[in-house]
Amino acid sequence: MLKLPESLKSWGTPGFKETLKKEIELLEASQLPLQQALSISSHVSDSGFKVLILNVSENPGFINAKAGIFYSGIIAGCSCADDPTPMSEHNEYCEILLLIDKKTAETSVKLLSD
Repeated sequence: MLKLPESLKSWGTPGFKETLKKEIELLEASQLPLQQALSISSHVSDSGFKVLILNVSENPGFINAKAGIFYSGIIAGCSCADDPTPMSEHNEYCEILLLIDKKTAETSVKLLSD
């Protein structure tokens, strides 16, 4: 399970959304459900991703954050010498819900469907 300790520390401050955005962007793509969210590609690209914090709320035990993730995917060919498929990146987007435990900073991530 991932932890977002800097985001938890900044909860309730004006800089929370920016801290959360930066901390998510430091994660590896494999820590987020990006592969499951692909719509036009077959594999998540290694080119990184950008985060947009859409909504933040709280309940007694958790901070709830909805975020949009902009990333790239590729359609992988067979990598044969005569493979006509170019390795081009395609823009992808998904929305996730992060539930940050207010005591431990342990964070669960759920992919939101369209």
